[in-house]
Amino acid sequence: MKTDFRYSNTLGWNTFPVPLLTEQNKDDLIVCAENILLAREAHFPATIADLYDPDNMPENLRRAHERNDEVLERIYIGRRFKNDTERLEKLFELYAKMTATKPATKATRGKKA
Repeated sequence: MKTDFRYSNTLGWNTFPVPLLTEQNKDDLIVCAENILLAREAHFPATIADLYDPDNMPENLRRAHERNDEVLERIYIGRRFKNDTERLEKLFELYAKMTATKPATKATRGKKA
């Protein structure tokens, strides 16, 4: 079996653990996304490759992404993550909860495995 990354049109974001979002969380993330798009537009006709070159990323775009990261991390744990290890631990914890056996629903009751 291959161990490289695989992409699917049916499995992707739906397997990524995201906490329940409040309306305020959604509004905050919408503002962040708009700010990222506006920062990109300010540098038209630069390509995505140009904009995301680590050595030449425009400062306003970098700030917009940093703000998005902060908002998202606060949704997960109420503050910024200390490091990548803490971030991964939280994501794996949420993924384990998300994939835990769920109680039978009307659609699955009575079906044999």
